[in-house]
Amino acid sequence: MKEIKTVTVYCASSAKIASKYFEATERIADILVNNDIAVRYGGGSVGLMGKLADTIVEKNGVITGIMPEFMHEVEWQHKRINHLIVTKDMHERKKLLMEDSDALISLPGGCGTLEELLEAITLKRLGVYTKPIIILNLDGFYDPLIEMLKRCIEEKFMRSVHGDMWTVIAHPEEMIEAILNAPHWNKSAINFAAV
Repeated sequence: MKEIKTVTVYCASSAKIASKYFEATERIADILVNNDIAVRYGGGSVGLMGKLADTIVEKNGVITGIMPEFMHEVEWQHKRINHLIVTKDMHERKKLLMEDSDALISLPGGCGTLEELLEAITLKRLGVYTKPIIILNLDGFYDPLIEMLKRCIEEKFMRSVHGDMWTVIAHPEEMIEAILNAPHWNKSAINFAAV
């Protein structure tokens, strides 16, 4: 059985979203802390980032924020997290978010979250990133993206096996099982990245 020590969470910084997203984020944080899983995230203090960090800190979990210097300069960082890594730019931030992580989970979010998720899927297709990618499709939030990815496969922009690169869950409580049961993936994926 796979051991899960650290999970990267992609999530939004908007504070104006529906309460259901905050509730789901709190449940994700609870599950991670209760399973002694450390968390890496974007380092922010508001929106779902803030809820994730607040919950983990309050429950004495371990969370590391990774934030580019220009965001740190305007003090977007969470002040109470265990560790904060300041990077020179967004590219370094995204690279560090994926390093030393046993899985990625993408919560609902805006263009930044979508961009991070799609980059992770792209790197997995190329065999650069090989860990589970879990998409929390709360109340169908990600339905249009999932349909687009399916269309990419149907229209031969991707192979059918590429559908194994991510796992979609509807509820936070499915996260651990989804990580443990994610299809095996390795660096040999580069050999079938092209269609």
